[in-house]
Amino acid sequence: MGNWAANEGLSTFVILVWLGINAFLFVHFYMAFLTERFYYTRVILGHALSWARAPAACLNFNCMLVLLPVCRNLLSFLRGSVQRCSRTAARQLDRNLTFHKLVAYMIAFHTAIHILAHLFNFERFMGAQLDSNSSLEYVLSQIGNEDGKAFLNPIRTSDTNPTYVMFTTIAGLTGVVITLALILMITSSMEVIRRSYFEVFWYTHHLFVIFFIGLVLHGVGRIVRGQTEEDLKVHDPKVCEELYETWGKNGSFCPVPNFAGSPPMTWKWVVGPMFLYVCERLVRFYRSQQKVVITKVVMHPSKTLELQMKMKGFQMEVGQYVFLQCSSISQLEWHPFTLTSAPEEDHFSVHIRIVGDWTQGLYEACGGDKPGTQEAWKLPKMGVDGPFGTASEDVFRYEVVMLVGAGIGVTPFASILKSVWYKQVQENSNVFTKKIYFYWLCPETEAFEWFADLLQSLEGQMMEKGMTDFLSYNIYLTRWKETEAAHFRVHHEAENDPITGLKQKTLYGKPNWDNEFNAIGAKHPGSKVGVFLCGPTALAKALEKQCNTYSKSDADFIFNKENF
Repeated sequence: MGNWAANEGLSTFVILVWLGINAFLFVHFYMAFLTERFYYTRVILGHALSWARAPAACLNFNCMLVLLPVCRNLLSFLRGSVQRCSRTAARQLDRNLTFHKLVAYMIAFHTAIHILAHLFNFERFMGAQLDSNSSLEYVLSQIGNEDGKAFLNPIRTSDTNPTYVMFTTIAGLTGVVITLALILMITSSMEVIRRSYFEVFWYTHHLFVIFFIGLVLHGVGRIVRGQTEEDLKVHDPKVCEELYETWGKNGSFCPVPNFAGSPPMTWKWVVGPMFLYVCERLVRFYRSQQKVVITKVVMHPSKTLELQMKMKGFQMEVGQYVFLQCSSISQLEWHPFTLTSAPEEDHFSVHIRIVGDWTQGLYEACGGDKPGTQEAWKLPKMGVDGPFGTASEDVFRYEVVMLVGAGIGVTPFASILKSVWYKQVQENSNVFTKKIYFYWLCPETEAFEWFADLLQSLEGQMMEKGMTDFLSYNIYLTRWKETEAAHFRVHHEAENDPITGLKQKTLYGKPNWDNEFNAIGAKHPGSKVGVFLCGPTALAKALEKQCNTYSKSDADFIFNKENF
């Protein structure tokens, strides 16, 4: 329970508060439309009125929140401030995209309720207008025919239909637009599309601009109406309801009721986040216009492109990431990449695996498909936005650290391991970290090629300084079995591993995490062990479960995962 509280306690508290606010807003606004002011509105619509307005309030609240987790500069600033006070609180900011998705799902959920309720409302408004029995619903629908202002029923004539009204009123038209935008944004955000067709995700996600414009305009038509406060003083609906046939006639003490719509409120909820997001975009635009010089391009055999760059005023911490844009490929697309250089170096670098159209375009623009050396003036113009903070910034705040990278997910740890090496070379005595356990899981041998040189360099430097115990690393070929690697056994007597060239032998298959956690916990009783992962969801779930349930030797394992 203690480990679970350390890893998930604050996150669970935040989620419960968020759900509690949603529940409160739903109930509060549901009850608010059961008051006397909307008595006659409910005569036509029934409880569908409350079922439409309660989720609308929750939509306002969640639309206020959905932009904040993607204001990356704001989060980086907050992370730097919070990190000085609380490591646990800072870790919550690293789950910004998870919260962004949860809020988006909540928006979709309340949108569905809101739409279904209003479909019933439109049908009932239409039915009241078509009623030929002079019922109360029909009489209410005829109010406002003369002045056109005090009406209750937004469908003003029987010569129409709900579909026509939906596309000719502000509320109906904007509702259709923002619903279509929301459907496109959510469906294109599915992982299979985001991973395979990033451009589709990128462009459709920018429909959020249309979504928010439509959201602000949605309530301008004031389609949901009720009695005015002044009118309630002279026309009590509970008293006058039965006398509707004599309203406004001589001798009647019940005048014709006067109705008005509430002023639109959505803009009050979203204007703050929209302003912050505009500021965010302005900061990004300014930084993206700074001159970037590509100082070196390395084409690694595993079809991984390394770019070394310089930019005036660029300062970074370990494990951070940047967004890159190449105008010769696309003027609009920005893609996130983890920095693989160390803060101590005079440049910053990224390693990019060629897996899609954009990365293939960058590969070709940098001359990866051409033999020989590319001339500097032919290199593409790059835009850089960042750096932005991640969980890996906290590595040196733990005395014992586990780094787990899968495939290209090893990139943030390249920065960390390089920084460790520089700190040791500079004999920096302020390094709090005393032990690093590094795990790298790769499916095939090709993935080792670009990173093996760094590990060999670190291994040599650590041996020179007599610090072989500081860094323990384990490399796994996950698609290989011991039987398949039998022909390598003859080399096991050699000093270095035949695959990586390291003294540490390559392991085959997948790690037994129970054994690994048991061994580390036994070696470091009473310690807080920072577990950092950059890898797939399945591996994240396995490690998170280990961190939450492990309780031997009083070692606390704190789980951190890269999200960008």
